[in-house]
Amino acid sequence: MAVEQNRAPQEPERDACLIDLALQGGGSHGAFTWGVLDRLLEESWLKIDGVSGTSAGAMNAAVMIDGYENDGPAGARAALEQYWRDVSRAALLSPFQRTPFDVMMGRWTLDSSPAFITMDLMSRLVSPYDLNIAGANPLHDILKRNIDFDRLAKAAIKLFVTATNVHTGRGRVFRNADITSDVLLASACLPSLFQAIEIDGESYWDGGYSGNPTITPLIRECSSKDTILVQINPISRPEIPKSARDILNRLNEVSFNAVLLKELRMIAMMRQVANPGNCEGALWAGMRIHRVASDVMLKLGYSSKLNAEWEFLCMLRDEGRRAADAFLREDGGSLGRTSSFDLDVLLEGV
Repeated sequence: MAVEQNRAPQEPERDACLIDLALQGGGSHGAFTWGVLDRLLEESWLKIDGVSGTSAGAMNAAVMIDGYENDGPAGARAALEQYWRDVSRAALLSPFQRTPFDVMMGRWTLDSSPAFITMDLMSRLVSPYDLNIAGANPLHDILKRNIDFDRLAKAAIKLFVTATNVHTGRGRVFRNADITSDVLLASACLPSLFQAIEIDGESYWDGGYSGNPTITPLIRECSSKDTILVQINPISRPEIPKSARDILNRLNEVSFNAVLLKELRMIAMMRQVANPGNCEGALWAGMRIHRVASDVMLKLGYSSKLNAEWEFLCMLRDEGRRAADAFLREDGGSLGRTSSFDLDVLLEGV
């Protein structure tokens, strides 16, 4: 009689859990989000209902959803890797490169790069309309190669992309059928680097100024009650920025987190005061919020958001996978049950 081999006990299969994702922007730091998505897509019990993204978060979302529509989770993971490989290949010709000394010291910063220093100084004195006559953006062709926008328009997973109207200062949320390469570029259009993107006769800048990302459509238009926020821009920093560059970087982080924090505070307040008979209040109060973040992002300055070396992107991807794995291990049991991100601390001092 054959002796049955000892087998390690398998974890019981989880019941399917419907989630939505909120993806922040941050240039090449978006490769961290790539890693988070890559890890989450390995979990068959997680079913993605909708994704709200801004800037790099919007691009990650569009690539992932299109890949998912084409070939499920495997297609989504492959599409994300191909997109970031193309970004890295395009960056080989970029003037924004680390100095040999920074490479030797293992630093990812571009602070010493002559091209970055020149760009940083010029952006405070000269408009992109003066320097970039054609308004060219290398991501335009990359997005067109990597996303089938017709397929994306019909995808089952809902997509919400935020861009900021230059004239009104208000955010506009674009949905699946509205998404084009121009919409994605508008969501990532930093006004100091690129000319505003015109869509339907209106000009748009980076969506981070009005929602990084926008939570409201996930609450109002998705069935999921669990939102996983993938955070790139730190909410808090222990040190006081003192150099001009660090001060500017922190100002950008604060402004890019402001609207998101306002929406999260709204959810926290609704939990405390919502009237069960108030449908809108009940929607907000019923949301369960989770967060995936990493202390590694605290160590990366603004200039590294322009570093698209494959080695750097892979480091961020691997860190994203580690952060997502830690979240699933420590807080995955909260999904479908309760929030794992304490929103009440956001009400302190309000």
